[in-house]
Amino acid sequence: MRWALAETDDGGVRLCPLDSSGRAAGPVVTDAGGLASAIRSRPGVDRWVWRSTAAVYPRLLAAGLRVERCYDVEAAENLLLGHEGRSGHPRSLAAAWARLHGLPVPEDPPQAAAGRGPHRAADSQPSLFETEGSPLPAGTDPLEALLAVYAGQLARAGEAEHPGRMRLLIAAESAGMLVAAEMRRAGLPWRADVHRELLDELLGERYPGGLEPQRLAELADEVSRAFAGSPGAPAGGTGRTGTGTAGLARVRPDLPAEVIRAFARDGIALSSTRAWELRRIDHPAVEPLLRYKKLYRLHTAHGWAWLQTWVRDGRFRPEYLPGGTVSGRWTTNGGGALQIPKVVRRAVVADPGWRLVVADADQMEPRVLAAISRDPGLMDVAGSEHDLYASLSDRAFAGDREQAKLALLGAVYGQTSGDGLKHLAALRRRFPAAVAYVDEAARAGEEGRLVRTWLGRTCPPAGTSDDPYDEAGLPPTEDEAPAYGSSAGARARGRFTRNFVVQGSGADWALIVLATLRQALAPLRAELVFFQHDEVIVHCPEEEVPQVREAIRASGDRAGRIAFGDTPVRFPFTLAAVDSYADAKG
Repeated sequence: MRWALAETDDGGVRLCPLDSSGRAAGPVVTDAGGLASAIRSRPGVDRWVWRSTAAVYPRLLAAGLRVERCYDVEAAENLLLGHEGRSGHPRSLAAAWARLHGLPVPEDPPQAAAGRGPHRAADSQPSLFETEGSPLPAGTDPLEALLAVYAGQLARAGEAEHPGRMRLLIAAESAGMLVAAEMRRAGLPWRADVHRELLDELLGERYPGGLEPQRLAELADEVSRAFAGSPGAPAGGTGRTGTGTAGLARVRPDLPAEVIRAFARDGIALSSTRAWELRRIDHPAVEPLLRYKKLYRLHTAHGWAWLQTWVRDGRFRPEYLPGGTVSGRWTTNGGGALQIPKVVRRAVVADPGWRLVVADADQMEPRVLAAISRDPGLMDVAGSEHDLYASLSDRAFAGDREQAKLALLGAVYGQTSGDGLKHLAALRRRFPAAVAYVDEAARAGEEGRLVRTWLGRTCPPAGTSDDPYDEAGLPPTEDEAPAYGSSAGARARGRFTRNFVVQGSGADWALIVLATLRQALAPLRAELVFFQHDEVIVHCPEEEVPQVREAIRASGDRAGRIAFGDTPVRFPFTLAAVDSYADAKG
């Protein structure tokens, strides 16, 4: 049974049952008790249609309610706009309603400033239709608007290139929205005392007045001493940390321009202070500078200020943003949840009597390429849980696993020069359909055409502000500026679209993993507490570990069948049940 709901200005809720076409299948009723009352009194509803999960679901969770499924109208609008070549257009209910009626389309509202932040209460979300800057026109019934937009979306999904796949993608994205809210509510277990201990261990004493901690100050002095004999070095002065460095020519390692100038005085030209570039030169400042950069990142990204801001009551609760990138990968609104350094993972500790089950998908993108390209040879290689690169090397690369890995990832990421070109040729001979699939995606991108994931998520049109052609992590060289129509710009976009069809299809698969795993864990006390790209963490009582392991394994293959159909490709996970997240990583 499917119902739609919308909140009213007086705090009540208007709702009605729906038929398969998205139209009302019964009378509209009003529940003056509000959102939680409306949901609680209708336990037979298995899917709720609402404007935005982020606006509704946290308050339901705070009231102790969980819904099985939902249809997120704004998430669906975003996917459908992309499929129609209108990526980046406003996605709000008000915008979708305006498009239906040929009216001026309001811009999407900014996130409300009030009540936002890492410790915003779960029930402090704005009203469901509180849309700063883009309200529905005066006198418009929000439920009628919701129903009209929803029915229109069902019709548009039916006109997609592959209607069934698009419907599945919308359902998966909506499920992801539920998971994101539930993970934030649960929080990632975090021991603040362990975190403080490792900061004290690595960074040393904290100085008052916002000065750098002890170890950073000492490394900054080492860097300055390494440059002290530089020809033309500036006159020394009192060190900024007051650690006895008066008279040294001060070089601030946190300022790249200053570091580059210091190297230049020693006759070394650098274009940046990136670690890989520093490691190529021989200079006594390199070693302390690299150590400084590593600790500086820890101090600024996950130091004492981060701990005070983001961890409360033994939990880190980031705000996950499903589909935060155009490829469908998730991002977070602050907190750096998807970039937790290995050393900081020591602070992610299970509660007493509980365990963290950490699951990493094994060689996900090559397996996804096998499934979407339908290459018989590559599907055969990916048809077991064994190391895919080792199996590939036995068939095409004389047992050289590293060469096989470079070849396959080069095909996905567009590394088609030098050794990459030679490896790609070997790959093309053995797995022609797989290579042709990504080659065609690259060609489409170079020609300015749209490409889609297997389920229908669509890349932005060429030349738009939403076209991050280097999202694949392959920035253009200096002569490859993003000037579409030029060969350099076309190649850059081709590299992006080549990767998009694989990475995006992998993101769609991961959404279905989350949805199926959420369903499997529902009868247990176990909680999904973390997700990034190809990794999930479940926090569970120790006695539930075997069930959680089996649920994760089953979800990988089940998601593969749901997303890609009946193929022999397997999607295994490497699993570890640990007390600390750090223990699950090699």
